Amino acid sequence: MVTINDIAKLAGVAKSTVSRYLNGGSVSQKTKDTLDQIIAETDYVPNTFAQSLKIKKSNLVGTIIPRLNSYATNEILGSVDKALKEKNYQLLITNTDQDVDREVENLYALSRQKVAGIILLATVVTKAHREAISKIGIPVILLGQRSDATYAIVHDELDAGYHIGKHAVELGHKEVLYVGVTETDEAVGRLRKKGVLDGLSLSEDIHVEEVIVDFNYDKAFQFLKEYLKGSKATYIICATDNIAIAAYKASISLGRKVPEDVSISGFGGYSITDLISPSITTVKYAYKEMGKIAVENLLRIIEGEEIPRRITLGCEFLPKESTIERK
Repeated sequence: MVTINDIAKLAGVAKSTVSRYLNGGSVSQKTKDTLDQIIAETDYVPNTFAQSLKIKKSNLVGTIIPRLNSYATNEILGSVDKALKEKNYQLLITNTDQDVDREVENLYALSRQKVAGIILLATVVTKAHREAISKIGIPVILLGQRSDATYAIVHDELDAGYHIGKHAVELGHKEVLYVGVTETDEAVGRLRKKGVLDGLSLSEDIHVEEVIVDFNYDKAFQFLKEYLKGSKATYIICATDNIAIAAYKASISLGRKVPEDVSISGFGGYSITDLISPSITTVKYAYKEMGKIAVENLLRIIEGEEIPRRITLGCEFLPKESTIERK
């Protein structure tokens, strides 16, 4: 078994430096990079951190979020923070700016800070994610994505998508544009789209266009204001509320009225969808409930209790002013 002494010798530093680094103390970037590489190569993480966590209980819970400017993330974090405070735990937040590699790095970084558990709002779940979750020996709960590597709390994406697809059919639309995201995101990119297409399949004479855009509002807007010039769609179904707002602005900039010329809907239930006029049809997700359940279940795991490997939360379809019947 590799020891701190072995790591120190390989890195050419003092044992105290390694110890300080492992406990979240300050070391130079050069030393940090060297230790990161050696720890990864020697598989040191699983042999030590899991043992230290068993010896000393921590009151820190780490969270890994994909971006800071996200309504869904903020709703979940607010709920997580409130629930943790009630149980005398502290919240430690790390942001990845939707960088998959940073998600994995942060799993290891949080383990070095001796957190009791980790709540991960993953963009995707890769082989590297699964390896990290296995190695660090710390309870991890995924939010929004499914994986057999650990516990997960997810939204019912198929049902959410089906509501919107069915809505478009019931309103009599025949030309539909689905504005989605990459299918590397299983929840939003694949399952949500499948639900939409299942709902649209209730009609045999609907023509569906599909395009992929970025989650980022500005990038989605820049793409759509050009793409929509050649689109005949009377209903634009967007994978998120942010993208729906981008589609709304792009349509208006092209002189099209919402919903008279084109209906638009999104997913998420963001509060801003009520501030826009006309208000945007959407599906509301249980973000606050997700955060609360995540804390409850994580603490149960920490205490050695058994919990379900996967919990699926329902959603609420909210038809508003941005979608109307096509006559």
